[in-house]
Amino acid sequence: MDTTVIGNRTNPDPSSARQGFRAGAVFPTSGIAPGFAQTNLIAVPKDWAYEVLLFTQRNPQPCPVLDVSDAGEFTTILAPDADIRTDFPLYRVWVDGELTAEIEDATQYWRDDLVAFHIGCSFTFEHPLVAAGIPLRHVEQNRNVPMYITDRECRPAGRVSGPTVVSMRPIPAEQIELARAITARMPAVHGAPIHIGDPAELGIADLGRPDFGDAVEFQPGDVPMFWACGVTPQAAVMASKLPFAITHAPGHMLITDVPDSKYTLDLP
Repeated sequence: MDTTVIGNRTNPDPSSARQGFRAGAVFPTSGIAPGFAQTNLIAVPKDWAYEVLLFTQRNPQPCPVLDVSDAGEFTTILAPDADIRTDFPLYRVWVDGELTAEIEDATQYWRDDLVAFHIGCSFTFEHPLVAAGIPLRHVEQNRNVPMYITDRECRPAGRVSGPTVVSMRPIPAEQIELARAITARMPAVHGAPIHIGDPAELGIADLGRPDFGDAVEFQPGDVPMFWACGVTPQAAVMASKLPFAITHAPGHMLITDVPDSKYTLDLP
């Protein structure tokens, strides 16, 4: 992992963070620019875009859409000065459902027929969790958040189908309800956890072997909490054998200019 520092690495403004990634810094974005929303990416050929959009609308918890580009465009209203071909720290290129490249700059792979979807990211609700005094073990241990493919199938849409992916955070038992309540107020970035406790109920055999990201160490009294994850579209790319796609690398997001408070509902 490139540990190039972006100013104050833990608290740059969003534009500075994006400029740093454009210049070649590569590391997971959890904890970077706290207070601003982050997004996942999936860009697909226009002739697949309707089915991907339908897939996201039928599966809003793992795939909450925050913006969709016009074909060939590489900008987003979420960060007007961003270039989405360069401003994620790390990208993945997929051909016929197979991962063919992991790159820091997607410009050479970008096509005029690509439609880009920005999917809400759970890193957005981490700032409110930390502000409430809830520890995040992956941040404490300087690791990427662990993510797992579950046995819960998404609702299919035409040619697009696949399993739900979850991110997992160990949370002290006495803070589970607080973590659930905070995240439930943010459905645009996955909302409340979809499961708490035994990972086997999601078909996860070993928390020590995540499908994406890094394993984290539990502290005494921690309980695993699982949130729907924006890597779900990548699982769908694999399962559906999409002929071509560009995505972010898991844990390496676009930091937007949108405050996380914009996606926080006022609930009684």
